[in-house]
Amino acid sequence: MAPTSPTDGEKKIDDRLADVERVSQDVILSAEKTDILQLEHTDPVLNAKMHLVNNAIDEIGFTGYQIKLFILNGFGYAVDSLILLIQSIIAGQAALEFNPSFSRGLTIAAYVGMLVGALFWGLTADIIGRKFAFNFSLMICSIFAIVAGSSPNWIVLGVFVALSAFGGGGNLVLDTAVFLEFLPSKDQWLLTLMAAWWGIGQLIAGLFAWAFIPRFSCSDPTVVPDAAPCTYSNNKGWRYVWFASGALVFIMSIARITIIRLKETPKFLVGEGRDEECVETLQFIAKKYNRPCSLTIEDMRACGSIYSSRRDSGAHAKSRFSFGEVGVHLKGLYSTRRIGISTSLIWFSWTLIGLAYPLYNVFLPSYLESRGAEFGETSAYITWRNYTLVNTCGIFGPVLAGYMCATRLGRKYTMVVGALVTMAFFFAYTQVRSQAQNLAFTCVVNFCLNIYYGTLYAYTPEVLPSAHRGTGNGIAIGWNRVMGIMSAVVATFADTKTPVPIYICAALYVVMAAVAAVFPFEPYGRRSS
Repeated sequence: MAPTSPTDGEKKIDDRLADVERVSQDVILSAEKTDILQLEHTDPVLNAKMHLVNNAIDEIGFTGYQIKLFILNGFGYAVDSLILLIQSIIAGQAALEFNPSFSRGLTIAAYVGMLVGALFWGLTADIIGRKFAFNFSLMICSIFAIVAGSSPNWIVLGVFVALSAFGGGGNLVLDTAVFLEFLPSKDQWLLTLMAAWWGIGQLIAGLFAWAFIPRFSCSDPTVVPDAAPCTYSNNKGWRYVWFASGALVFIMSIARITIIRLKETPKFLVGEGRDEECVETLQFIAKKYNRPCSLTIEDMRACGSIYSSRRDSGAHAKSRFSFGEVGVHLKGLYSTRRIGISTSLIWFSWTLIGLAYPLYNVFLPSYLESRGAEFGETSAYITWRNYTLVNTCGIFGPVLAGYMCATRLGRKYTMVVGALVTMAFFFAYTQVRSQAQNLAFTCVVNFCLNIYYGTLYAYTPEVLPSAHRGTGNGIAIGWNRVMGIMSAVVATFADTKTPVPIYICAALYVVMAAVAAVFPFEPYGRRSS
């Protein structure tokens, strides 16, 4: 047998010393604040550096920088809900003007745009960084939203709706990741509270509809037999809604670029091996807000190199713009058994909520009508006023969820409570028989639903590995959009007057609660990795 070469022997000794050092480091870190994925050991060097970065962020604390991020990232949440609701609000009036053969085409267009946007911007975030999408996604959304108001026919309108949704579809992927990666650990519950912006977006959609549609819309000939035909000149309300929404989103996009001048997130930079830029970013924030930050480049270098600790080239394939790059990020989401289980359960939860909520909105009105619900004669003004009230209630669900997440309930059991309470009101809603009952139950359901929804939005990026956070988050939201497309197809061809879909939707929330209870990671009291 040939003798072992000195090089091989030295390598074995170095590997053993690295193992000893890693164990020693784990013992030290176990006495300090725990990072969520710290014990997964996917990359000891990266874990050590993430721990130092988390220590630095905690040392700096909560500053005006995070306040700006809360508002500017919240714009993305608001725009996502705004675009989805605007297309549903204006679809009826636009259809009266264009007489389409497929009335739910705009819904499918919006969800297709959101699906492609979530996947595109999610992968972009992991490949070239969070900053690019943060600066440009809202700009793209605003341009096509404004142009949508000038659409000459149904097909062109659908194209512009899809393109606008593509720009806005990545915001839920990026906004949570960007905000999370600058947050001190004690303030991570604010990620749940940020979902209140989703309700604000819905409220804005309702206000625009309330302001323009009753005053600048033609009448439906099936309701008013002697109504004049709907044309461009007498049916501009839905166009004004698009113009106003696009202008607002444009202002938001300009604010993102000018107010904060976002720096790349420290955790993305660490995963890239750009330690100097990471330290510079944290030192910049500390200096600007007169806070301490003891992290140095020497501290980071002392941990070693993430590239020498892996067989592959860090968190990327040899060519970043290739299918191999996608494979690297997918593999990273299943790098250990627990991370893989967590990823799968998160995607399953997004699939469930993506199916349950749209179907509920689609089937419930027809079901109630078939069971004799008498809502009375209401004007368009009253209809959109009630719509605005309902969406206002949705703002406060994430506020309660944020408080619950900061208690021992944690994220997991906040979702369990939110899902079960929503399920109970879904079942009760089938007994609604009057306008007042309809308004009250709709408000309560919207409030309770956003407890679960807002927490799931926050939980998803918290437990995903930083280097693959955009991809994992994008695919999760992508599954949600796929189910939205399915709901539109089902609503077109299925019998909407049977009670079965309503009970199925309610039962799905029981499944969501069960899934939340068995999530392998609980972020309460821990720090995102």
